[in-house]
Amino acid sequence: MNETPIDLEKRRFLTQTAAALGAVGVAFAAMPFIGYLRPNHGTLEAASPIEVDIAKLEPGQMIRVEWRGQPIWVLRRTPEMLATLPELEPLLRDPDSDQSIQPENCKNRYRSIKPEIFVAVGICTHLGCSPSYRPEVAPPDLGKNWLGGFFCPCHGSRFDLAGRVYKKVPAPTNLTVPPYRYLTDTRIVVGEEQEEA
Repeated sequence: MNETPIDLEKRRFLTQTAAALGAVGVAFAAMPFIGYLRPNHGTLEAASPIEVDIAKLEPGQMIRVEWRGQPIWVLRRTPEMLATLPELEPLLRDPDSDQSIQPENCKNRYRSIKPEIFVAVGICTHLGCSPSYRPEVAPPDLGKNWLGGFFCPCHGSRFDLAGRVYKKVPAPTNLTVPPYRYLTDTRIVVGEEQEEA
């Protein structure tokens, strides 16, 4: 009986080659699963800060943009609008914004970095409806005490032109002010806080 000698070098080479090919096969098979776990481009883009050009924003005008799937309002308030804010404070639930969400540098009467530009998340703090911008003074449907602001048609919540909530309405807190900063006098970035000077 003739026995063929075992070639250990050949066996080791074949074992290592099979293991390497198996590892490559497993890696290729796992790639779709690993790719599935990564957020898609749209998700990453939606979470990124956004730039907003406010150069053409007229006094009294509001624009809407989207950040993180939420409507963001940018309003250029007039001097007359700003003058109404102290008058309304006795009617407001949280006039000093102590119980509301806003960057620390926006915790003031105007709830903004610069008084004339107001930035807010356009979602009512009651049940998530989007309030309407109602700049007119004393319209028949809102009454003689209305000096302009935001009205939520879903359940009647009212906010002044700084997004501060009135007393005796369903919304529990002021509108949220997102983090934002100025790049220039005419460009802001929503999603990044203003650095302290």
